[in-house]
Amino acid sequence: MSKEIVDAIHVLEQEKGISADTLMDALEDALLSAYKKSPGSAKYARVDIDHLTGDFTVFELILPAELEERLLAEAEEQQEELTIDPETGELREPEEPELDQETLAEYKDQIDERDVTPEDFGRIAAQTAKQVILQRIREAERDMMFDEYQDRVGELITGIVQQSDSRYTLVQLRERVEALLPRSEQVGGERYDHGARVKAIITDVSSESKGPSIIVSRRSPELIRALFELEVPEIADGLVEIQNVAREPGYRSKIAVVSHTSGVDPVGACVGPRGSRVRMVVSELRGEKIDIIPYNEEPARFVAKALSPARVREVLVDDDGRQATVIVPDDQLSLAIGKDGLNARLAARLTGWRVDIRSETEFAAEEAEMGYEEEEVAGRCAAILANGKRCPNASLPASRYCGLPAHQALENQEGDELAPGADGDGDGGAPDVPEVAAETAPSDEPPSDAEEEQA
Repeated sequence: MSKEIVDAIHVLEQEKGISADTLMDALEDALLSAYKKSPGSAKYARVDIDHLTGDFTVFELILPAELEERLLAEAEEQQEELTIDPETGELREPEEPELDQETLAEYKDQIDERDVTPEDFGRIAAQTAKQVILQRIREAERDMMFDEYQDRVGELITGIVQQSDSRYTLVQLRERVEALLPRSEQVGGERYDHGARVKAIITDVSSESKGPSIIVSRRSPELIRALFELEVPEIADGLVEIQNVAREPGYRSKIAVVSHTSGVDPVGACVGPRGSRVRMVVSELRGEKIDIIPYNEEPARFVAKALSPARVREVLVDDDGRQATVIVPDDQLSLAIGKDGLNARLAARLTGWRVDIRSETEFAAEEAEMGYEEEEVAGRCAAILANGKRCPNASLPASRYCGLPAHQALENQEGDELAPGADGDGDGGAPDVPEVAAETAPSDEPPSDAEEEQA
């Protein structure tokens, strides 16, 4: 073998990170395989390559008869244990036992060797070296690609569509690196034309015999999070955080945002000047609507906001069952539920609470029929305010009333009606802010620019 091939191997070691010794060992195995295919080859042989000069020598291994017989018997016993095909369960004929190089190396001191290098073996060696080097280069590139992308699961990538069929779309990430966008991870109604640029989330990277497989998704909720992080500097800097994402791909998404810095409006930051930021995200998602909801630690207010764009009168929460009963005006019922229950379903996913939506008329009728025992189970304060409505607060444990002093005083009185001004605040008996478990109705003032954009 020429010195040029040795030089090429060392260049590959520097450029591709492939060990020269690994290449030499692979080349020895390939040359031995090529030698055994040549006519008149020795039964047992090995190939030795000088790592400095590239010179190779083929040695015939001369085994003592007793040693050969014993090693073949041991190899045959090992094969007898594997006579059943593990895939089909059928018996298969045992192959003629062979002695591998590792086994023969253990008895090196008992084996004689002689040089049997063929005269015309140089041409075969050069061709074999070329094939081995190319194969190792491909394997090294696949390994490097796997190492590069296996830690990037959940990351946003941009690729160019190469081709599409009924099973998947092939997306080129960079030269000689391609990802698969399966049909199950595509958004219905989207077209992936050849040459088009698409953004997607890496969901899986696996190592297979044919090379690493990179799977990307356009349906993942993480795509929404990554796109907003790309468009909104406040999110990238950690000033604003997306707490949760609920998504129906291709139709509508809701995101809950919170600000970690005073003076930064999380909704306004995500909407952007005149809606420019959210419009970029909607454009990338091919028109999917996005509702941006301010996160609130109080469940009632969070659930009420999550049902946007519908207006909510009040919310009754059951902390133990994580269930919220939402009362909306009669004309807002269909908007709160959404087409095929989409809006209510997204609100439930976003908040993590079960949401039961009732119209004011329906809830008033149920309330009129409900006895006090059932109301106690519902966990709502039994006090009747001066305006004739029930207190929306949750009752205290082992009590029919909430924690407001005026309402607790009803325990020792007959009836549940509060006298006007009983709370001492002149508001006609309306509950104060502490311990309120319901979301009040939104004002009738025109919505802000941010609310209009998110709707």
